[in-house]
Amino acid sequence: MFHLSSLTKLATFAGGVIFGTAGIKALSSKDAKKVYVQTTAAALRAKDCVMDTVTKVQENAEDIFEEAKELNEKRESDEVLESSTEE
Repeated sequence: MFHLSSLTKLATFAGGVIFGTAGIKALSSKDAKKVYVQTTAAALRAKDCVMDTVTKVQENAEDIFEEAKELNEKRESDEVLESSTEE
């Protein structure tokens, strides 16, 4: 006849098939699709917010970089001017 291990394997397989079928039906239901749409919409809004912040940070970083370059150029020209007057 059947051994206990064979029955256990058969029951596990049957349970998996039933659970999988029920899971697919649940995941493809209209209510689930509404949840997916709402979640995706929220993720897109969050992405837009993050991208706006990143853009602002990049713009500020560019401004800081340009001002720092100008400051260094002014400092260099001042040093050259000072060294030429000392000689």
